[in-house]
Amino acid sequence: MKDQLESLVSQMVSRGILLDEAVEEFEKKFIKAAMEGAGGNQCRAAKLLGIHRNTLSRKLEKFHLDRQTNRRR
Repeated sequence: MKDQLESLVSQMVSRGILLDEAVEEFEKKFIKAAMEGAGGNQCRAAKLLGIHRNTLSRKLEKFHLDRQTNRRR
C-alpha cells in the first residue's frame, strides 16, 4: 500500500495538484468510507476516525456528504 500511495503522490505532484486540494479530497473520501463502514452512524464513524461527533457533523456539511447515506434501517 505504501508503494501505491507514493506513486499516487508522485502523479499528483507532477500534475500540479495543490496540497490543499489533495488533503481535502483525501479527507472527504476517508470520511465517506468511515460513514459507509459505520452504516451511516455518525457516532461510530467518528470513533473510527478518532474525532468528535460534532467535528464529523461539521465535515459532513462542509463536504456536502449525505448524513443518511448507507444508514441501516
